[in-house]
Order: sequence, then structure tokens, then C-alpha cells
Amino acid sequence: MAKKNLETICIQGGWNPQKGDPRVLPIFQSTTFKYDTSDQMGKLFDLEDTGYFYTRLANPTNDAVAAKICELEGGVAAMLTSSGQAANNYAVTNICEAGDHLVCSTQIYGGTFNLFGVTLQKFGIEVTFVDPDASEEELNAAFKENTKAMFGETISNPSGAVLDIEKFARVAHAHNVPLIVDNTFATPINCRPFEWGADIVTHSTTKYMDGHAMAVGGCIVDSGNFDWMAYGDKFHGLTTPDESYHGLTYAEKFGKGAFITKATAQLMRDLGSIQSPMNAFLTNIGLETLHLRMPRHCENAMKVATYLKNNDKVAWVTYAGLEGDKYHDLAKKYMPNGTCGVIAFGLKGGREESIKFMDNLEFIKIVTHVADARTCVLHPASHTHRQMSDEQLLEAGVKPDLIRLSVGIENADDIIADIEQALNKYV
Repeated sequence: MAKKNLETICIQGGWNPQKGDPRVLPIFQSTTFKYDTSDQMGKLFDLEDTGYFYTRLANPTNDAVAAKICELEGGVAAMLTSSGQAANNYAVTNICEAGDHLVCSTQIYGGTFNLFGVTLQKFGIEVTFVDPDASEEELNAAFKENTKAMFGETISNPSGAVLDIEKFARVAHAHNVPLIVDNTFATPINCRPFEWGADIVTHSTTKYMDGHAMAVGGCIVDSGNFDWMAYGDKFHGLTTPDESYHGLTYAEKFGKGAFITKATAQLMRDLGSIQSPMNAFLTNIGLETLHLRMPRHCENAMKVATYLKNNDKVAWVTYAGLEGDKYHDLAKKYMPNGTCGVIAFGLKGGREESIKFMDNLEFIKIVTHVADARTCVLHPASHTHRQMSDEQLLEAGVKPDLIRLSVGIENADDIIADIEQALNKYV
């Protein structure tokens, strides 16, 4: 059959039932799997055969969902993780180790900023943060001899900056390293970073992919386009023998599947951040309607952003779908069918007025979440980015008064009415 469209992949991808199999992807709720002989299981441990033996490494439910996301992104291999944070951690540490260096956009989720800027540095991985709007010359200056990867978010959380993927890919490839892109907010429905030069994509499946705020999870997808063997000295973890697997060399044995195989065989084996089969099952249910929900999120967000832009109590609005937005042209290039449902804005009167406004919303709830069916709101400087200094906040594109509004798929008029009554009360 010819290549399927995204809508069909959302419904049919990943699980291909055979005669007598369940029509719906089942939950393989088992820690372990049975084999007839010791030799059969031994081959699995030696990576000489495919199959399942322990859910800490892999599970059939998880693999079916990973295969669906992989097909949506246009990749060659994928794996699920316990969270989006785990996905970003594994994507970087699968190729970076103590003594290595990462170049990263400043405009990323606060938890990821802390992961790279604090935790990974404790493990000996140095990070240089760069303004995503910087020129190629300025980006090039951030690279070092020991740089192993470059990282950015398609649409930054919470600032709403759109990454110039082609520019970042050109710079990364000029230094012979892969570009890793977190595509959580855009999803493959609105943007497929591999088509613009990215090499590895990550997701917090907790967000739009699940879509219902039920299941925490993450995913890593490999394009298969980066030639690890061409830069063998730089990526020795993939291109030299792994003594913990009897001298196996991942890039030689698994070709385009090397990156995900290594991440599973080493990182998942040793660190164990597997997504539970139940969460994978729930994520798959969400994926089946992703192609229907994303247009509605974008449609509603555009209406809300337009209302906010025209309200004299609002100081500023960032939503790349708006004409005149700083990132509008990049959004039209990379996401012509829409960006996402997340809006960043601030109120006249500053930080305190923003907090008062949020406290007086009615059905729009304050939650530590974003990108699901229900409209919700957060003040990043007080919540998700609370651990960051004022200087780090501004570097990450988070103004003290920034309100992150995640527009859901309710009726847009009701969302606007709730915003309006809250504005009229205290602002």
C-alpha cells in the first residue's frame, strides 16, 4: 500500500492485528515473558534476536505506540520513556558523556533547562545555552571540539518561540553533530522536524498526544539520517565495541536502528525509565484523535489570542499564529496548518495583576500541566520555572508577568467569557 496519511496513521499505525488477534491494541500488563529454552532467552540478552523478556527494557504495548509515533514523525525507530523529561535525558546522554559538550537553545521548558544546565553538568556534561534567534555566526561560536549535539524546542514552553529548524540543522551539521528537537507542542500533525533537517525528535507524550491529562510519558524518535560511522571518533559509544554486549558495535550491527537500540540496551536497561504499559495504552487512545484535536486547539487559540491582543488590559501577547507576531513567518514556514493551543501573555500592572487574574478564573483551572483537552493556566515564574533566577528567567524568554494559557477544545466563546470576567474583576 502507498504511504498513509497522518490521519490514517493516528488510527491504524503501530498495531497490525493478525488472525484472532485483538482489534484494539491490548495492554500487555506483564513484567516478564516466557521462552521454551535457555538459548532462546540468551539470544535476546545478546541482542542476537528480537523479542521481549522483561518490561523494564521493552514491552509489546509500548513498542506498538512507539511505532505509531515513529510513523507519524517519519522516522526509522522509536522508544517510549516514562516521561518527556526522561526522553530528553536519554536522547542527550545516549551520545554525551562526562567530558562532552551540548549546545542548547535558551528558550526551552524550565525543567529541561535545569536538567541540562544543572543536573547534567554534575555528571560532567557541559552545556552552552544560545539565543535561538542568534545568527548562524553566533551559533557557530558556541561549539567546541567536544560538542556532541545541539538541542531546541519546535515551539518553546512557555515563551512560544518558534525554532528555525533549518538554521539549527545547518549549524549542527556543519560541526558534524545531530540536531535534537523536542516537538511536543507542535506534534507531528503540525510539524515534522525531520523534513527540515532535524536528526532526533523527542516528545512529552503527556501533552497533546495523550490529550486528556491521564498518562505521563515520553518518546524518542530517530530519523536514521545521521551517519554515526562517518564521525566514529566523536560518537564512540555507537561506533566502537560495547564490552557489556560481548564487543557488539551498534552502528555496524543495527545500521539506522543503532541509536534507539543503544538507548534501549544501555540506558533503559541500566536506568529503567520505562513507560508503563497502561500509560502507553492510554496514550494510544489519545493518539487516535490527535489529528482531530490539534486543528480545534489551534482554531480556539487563534480566537483567544486575537481577543487578548485587542483587549486594552493586556500588555502583550505571544502567539505565532497572529499576524505581526515575531515568529509568525517561521510559523508559516514550518507549521502552515497551525502551531498549537498555547498562548503566552502579560497584563498591564505586571506580575501581581497576572496572579490576581488567574486566581479569579472559573472553569479555566490553575494546574501544572499544559496541552490537553481542558483549558488551563499557569504562572511559570511562580510555578514551573520557580527554581530559576530572574536572570535565567529572562534568558529563557520567561517574563515575570508571563501567563501560560493552554487553550483547550471547549467552546471558544466560553473560554473568552471566563477570561473576560476575570479581567473585569481585578484588572
